[in-house]
Amino acid sequence: NSSDLSPSSFILASIPGLEAAHFWMAILLCSVYILAVTGNCVVLFIVKTEPSLHAPMYFFLCMLAAIDLALSTSTVPRVLSFYWFNTREISFGACLVQMFLIHTLSAIESTVLLAMAVDRYVAICHPLRHAAILTNSVTVKIGLVAMARGVLFFLPLPLLLLPLPFCSSRVLSHSFCLHQDVMNLACANTTPSVVYGLTAILLVMGLDAILICLSYILILKAVLRLASWKERLKVFSTCVAHICVVLAFYVPLIGLSVVHRFGKDLAPLVHIIMGNIYILVPAVLNPIIYGVRTKQIQRRILNLIHINND
Repeated sequence: NSSDLSPSSFILASIPGLEAAHFWMAILLCSVYILAVTGNCVVLFIVKTEPSLHAPMYFFLCMLAAIDLALSTSTVPRVLSFYWFNTREISFGACLVQMFLIHTLSAIESTVLLAMAVDRYVAICHPLRHAAILTNSVTVKIGLVAMARGVLFFLPLPLLLLPLPFCSSRVLSHSFCLHQDVMNLACANTTPSVVYGLTAILLVMGLDAILICLSYILILKAVLRLASWKERLKVFSTCVAHICVVLAFYVPLIGLSVVHRFGKDLAPLVHIIMGNIYILVPAVLNPIIYGVRTKQIQRRILNLIHINND
């Protein structure tokens, strides 16, 4: 019951027993997607039109917004098509492209989060040198390096799967394509793909997480050297938004990895929910977090609302 050729398509996962609720699930998913798109577009618009926000931290925030828009748009419309029109099949080529986009964009987002942690470290520990170290040109170069890093590390993933034969079962465990999910359907030795995928994740997301933690250890040491608790809280409060965004990215990522590794016997609903959380939670929360924590963005949003009401 196996084929010597790659399948023409895969079958996206559905939740057994809840097929009748697909329409309402799609409404909920579409509402969250619209919220994510709106929030990130507002952030991009405000930073572009407000000269006082033309600084490295806000340029990094724009990068996050663009990544979240691309990541959610590369998956959610296809999932909505599945829920609304029952188009469960996705072609093999489209699946590999979607898989590449998801992993590459996640790697780019991880790198940008690391760059934002470095920005906070320099701003707090070396404030007088911040403007000289993190110039606009350096910020652009960091963005280009993040893109190149994501593409170079994760382009081999679909290429390693391309020549593999696949079993008769073509049903994925998510509503979109992930590397480990597709790899598990292969009927051949997947050791090279397993080893490379794990290595890429450790060298990108794993290393970034370690360096982000190291940055905050150094920030805490600098903050604790300040004279008063009031001053310490004031300085550290500039990091709260970034810490929340880091948690919004890494917690779903770790949760999804744990489900893939240890959750083979879990209900399909768990896999699908964890996958959707991984794709949508950062995209929804990031603009909300920075909108709540950044006074300049708050004022600009309130001005926009006031102008529209007039």
